[in-house]
Amino acid sequence: MGKDPTKPRGKMSSYAYFVQTCREEHKKKHPEASVNFSEFSKKCSERWKTMSAKEKGKFEDLAKLDKVRYEREMRSYIPPKGEKKKRFKDPNAPKRPSSAFFIFCADFRPQVKGETPGLSIGDVAKKLGEKWNNLTAEDKVPYEKKAAKLKEKYEKPNNSSYYHYSCIA
Repeated sequence: MGKDPTKPRGKMSSYAYFVQTCREEHKKKHPEASVNFSEFSKKCSERWKTMSAKEKGKFEDLAKLDKVRYEREMRSYIPPKGEKKKRFKDPNAPKRPSSAFFIFCADFRPQVKGETPGLSIGDVAKKLGEKWNNLTAEDKVPYEKKAAKLKEKYEKPNNSSYYHYSCIA
């Protein structure tokens, strides 16, 4: 599905306004030159870091005005039929229970880290995945039982005051 052309343009940050200004200055000085995006970005970033709060102020004011514009436009924006709105997640909702694999990972992560210190998070996860895949069905049973108990407890609405409250509200 493509982007909705009627949706308001997103709000710009103060830094985005600064970069836009830098780009306009660069185009005025060098109208025919092509821009190396990587170098240009680095120079803008360095310049931004050395600017005083007073110098950044005008860009922050532009960003505040743009935020007001965006919020005003979004109030009257109606997404087209079929497009999903972002679902509201209740912060009081109980967390979903861990799977058997995640319970296994919690038990074995310290061991894997101890055996091979210095591994990245991704590599530790790969090792845990390999260990899990090499387990026999019998060895997975205790983790699957724990996961089933947690799932059962999660799905039982009587045990949670959250569910009672949400039904009343």
